[in-house]
Amino acid sequence: MIKLILSGANGAMGQVISRCVQERSDCTVVAGIDVNTETKSGYHVFSNAADCAVEAQVVIDFSHPAALDAILDFAIARKLPVVVATTGHSEEQIARIRGAAKEIPVFFTANMSLGVNLMRELAKIAARVLGAEFDIEIIEKHHNRKIDAPSGTALMLADAISEELAQKPQYVYDRHSQRKQRSKNEIGLHSLRGGTLAGEHDIVFAGRDELLTITHTASSKEIFAVGAINAALFLHDKAPGLYDMSSLIDV
Repeated sequence: MIKLILSGANGAMGQVISRCVQERSDCTVVAGIDVNTETKSGYHVFSNAADCAVEAQVVIDFSHPAALDAILDFAIARKLPVVVATTGHSEEQIARIRGAAKEIPVFFTANMSLGVNLMRELAKIAARVLGAEFDIEIIEKHHNRKIDAPSGTALMLADAISEELAQKPQYVYDRHSQRKQRSKNEIGLHSLRGGTLAGEHDIVFAGRDELLTITHTASSKEIFAVGAINAALFLHDKAPGLYDMSSLIDV
């Protein structure tokens, strides 16, 4: 039974993770970290990571980018593996995550869904085959409470496609101020926010008289919770290093 500490325990995703863990026999949440210290799921919640002295084997961080430094400091001090499942980090924070991976095992990905990460691999294949002749656009749709735009997943997909193209593309986020023809060397990224959408991503490869679209739709947040839990179980006995979903997918 793997013992987990859950950062962001009383947030929307934290509560989904707690419910998913309760249905499993291979892990348990022994403590939470959150600015809201209300006990909702049967374990104690600390407002400050440094105050948590509960014995555990892995930390899952599904909170807010602002909490990253404290969580990494805590994990490094305790020599605990950490799953960083929060999105919207700055370049400086990503550098800090990579630095922490030199001391502890760190699982870091822009999306915890197995399906999205398979989509990423399929997009790379499509880019290798079609990229030179097809225009590429990414459309992402999320609930009206999501803060970052475009989504971290959309950027992850764009980066994966970019790696396969002969010429590094320009990312274009907004065309309303541009009155000119679309260039070949770009990837358009478009965001939609509304309602309770859990998440949908479309990668469009538009060529002459044909269109290929790769789509992933999340029907609930549970798929991200399950991914984070599986990542934690994978990570608990690993050596220091940076891990992602490619570690769990053999394509």
